[in-house]
Amino acid sequence: MSHRLDLLSPELRANPYPYYAELRRSHPVCQVDPGGLWALSRYDDVAFALKNTDLFSAQGGRVAVLPPWLDRNPMADSLLLMDPPEHTKTRALVSRAFSTRVIPRIEPVLRAVTREFVERLTPGRELDFYAELAMPIPAAAIADLLGLDPALRANFQRWTADFVATAAATPEMRPGIRATIVELEQYLLEVIAARRAAPRDDLVSDLLAARVDGVALTEPELVSFLFVLLAAGFETTTHLLNAALVLLMDHPEVYARIRADPALIPAFLEEVLRFEPPGQIALRQAKTDVEIRGVTVPAGAFVAALIGSANRDEQVFPDPDRFDIDRERQVGLSFGHGVHFCIGAALARAEAKVGIEVLASLPGRFERADGRAPEWNLSLLVRGLKECWVRYVL
Repeated sequence: MSHRLDLLSPELRANPYPYYAELRRSHPVCQVDPGGLWALSRYDDVAFALKNTDLFSAQGGRVAVLPPWLDRNPMADSLLLMDPPEHTKTRALVSRAFSTRVIPRIEPVLRAVTREFVERLTPGRELDFYAELAMPIPAAAIADLLGLDPALRANFQRWTADFVATAAATPEMRPGIRATIVELEQYLLEVIAARRAAPRDDLVSDLLAARVDGVALTEPELVSFLFVLLAAGFETTTHLLNAALVLLMDHPEVYARIRADPALIPAFLEEVLRFEPPGQIALRQAKTDVEIRGVTVPAGAFVAALIGSANRDEQVFPDPDRFDIDRERQVGLSFGHGVHFCIGAALARAEAKVGIEVLASLPGRFERADGRAPEWNLSLLVRGLKECWVRYVL
């Protein structure tokens, strides 16, 4: 590379994978922009950084959620950005509530959303798949899980778009992001107070009641977890569903196979996660000097573990740029690795599976709408389309 790669450049946002491949070949450990992050691009190195909390602190992610211009973001105190032993205690508390009855509780809600989507489909109609199904599925799931007002679903897109853009925010975007954080934090505090006074059958009430060795979540910890659930749980699942539809349009032979045999949907979903992971980067901070492939990453340096690159590492996935639902090994690092493996992975898979089942069951198919160039979101960590305009045809 003649100059330092910029992870936020329009060219890389549009298609990062050729750039990742060049990093793996020639510069597997190197500095990139923005800010001179140390990028790790090979599977083994990314997995090593994510797994070894003694060498790489998850608090490195604070550079994304708490840049110098932002005074406060509750996500900075979240489980995502904790190291053991604090992480171990908090995750045990959250897991106790999060794993109970969650998926069976939301499935009827997801089915209702998909029925409404199907009822609106007519041959020849152009629609934004992002707005009409990819966004409503996780929005409905989270609103139901947390017992939130369903009318607030419309706010989720604005809230989460602001969160994930924090690290890449232009000066013009910053006041809106600050206002969003204040608005949502106040709302969540009101929800928590209401559940303390009158518990319901929802996740907020479960989290308030959770105890490990007699210890409960603190209110800041609870607010932080709810922030993460909204930001990570909503945004990533939305982009996963968008990517699934795009790949079905690009690979009609795969579309035909899952129509004929819906039992292939889980394998299809795992290959979507490997091929187009919504979470492209995990940030860490080196606790000490760490030598990787003969290069010393200095103590205190911020490290970008390139999940999107690791998932296409030739040493792990043969012919990695080919979309292949029959791979013997499909599981990449899309949900993380080690103690920070995504606590909502099963929920995200369940949401995406419901959406893909609907696409597989339709009598017609989707094709790209004419004259609409793809526009990618602005985020260091998460990559996805802001809109997904398609036409439904029989």
